[in-house]
Amino acid sequence: MYRSVVLFSLLALMSCGEKSAEKNEKSGPITGITVEPIYNDTVSIRTLDILNDGSVAFAGNDGKYGLYNTKTQVWSTNILKADTLAPSFRAIAHTASDFFMLSIANPALLYKTGDDGQMQVVYEEVGPKVFYDSMKFWDDKEGIAMGDPTESCLSILITRDGGASWEKVSCENLPETAEGEAAFAASNTNIAVQGDDAWIITGGMKSRVFHTGDRGENWEVFETPLKQGEPTFGGYSIDFYDEQIGFIIGGDYLNPEGNTGNKALSTDGGKTWTLVADGKEPNHRSCVKFVPGRDGNELIATGANGISYSKDQGKNWTKLTDEGFYVMQFVNDTLAYAAGANRVAKLKFSR
Repeated sequence: MYRSVVLFSLLALMSCGEKSAEKNEKSGPITGITVEPIYNDTVSIRTLDILNDGSVAFAGNDGKYGLYNTKTQVWSTNILKADTLAPSFRAIAHTASDFFMLSIANPALLYKTGDDGQMQVVYEEVGPKVFYDSMKFWDDKEGIAMGDPTESCLSILITRDGGASWEKVSCENLPETAEGEAAFAASNTNIAVQGDDAWIITGGMKSRVFHTGDRGENWEVFETPLKQGEPTFGGYSIDFYDEQIGFIIGGDYLNPEGNTGNKALSTDGGKTWTLVADGKEPNHRSCVKFVPGRDGNELIATGANGISYSKDQGKNWTKLTDEGFYVMQFVNDTLAYAAGANRVAKLKFSR
């Protein structure tokens, strides 16, 4: 039924070992940014991944996906079609041996690289309310994907066999969602994972944090002080530096200049959240990331209207550039890659 296309030499690339990140020994806060465009095309990109060897992968709308070899600086791109349908992707992930892409809307199609390097459907879900937003792996065996409710709970998929099969968690085993509570497929960062934990940020009429401490076996839900109560309000992105320090960001994409009730910090594993920099920059952002190796103090937030930096857990921010990106992934504390409308760029942070 589904026409598979070869994902270039992705399997070979992922078998090369650990990520080849350049170590940075410099101290001091970030003082500036250099944005180097490396890809331009007519594709909206809201999900980006750094593979084990440092290569950069993306998937976007109309079935388009690509791989950038950072050593040769060469792109390979292709278009995946399911019969006559060109799925749009907002979530990708990888293990040491496989690459995964999850489409939004109906039908939901979750692809995995097979033994021959081609993309194969390992999960399909059909229904008028189906809409998946994000996907992450705890390790090479266990992973999680989440989507909007089709019944009385979030749609949560779990794999225990490296992504070969996925099972949807019954609503009997999940907290009930509120009317109008869903998620935003803005940057594949609705889910954060650390150790055995996973946190999911919702938005809309309710914006809460759903948490599991045992890789999806049991769940609880925590309130947030984010602005909520309208379909476009709430948290768009969540990240955790470790099992205790977390940050959520969002706002209202219909009011991109709004900056109240859109940023919150947790220091107790997501149980409680405190608004920070309320009424101050940054305004609406679709992705937030802790800077690696900086003790949970430094954050970068990206969105369509710029990139912002905090050195004090979000209490104060500096806008680094007006150039907008939907999603960003770090290589180390001075190097990242970002993607957005029609482009991918390399980000170099000065210290």
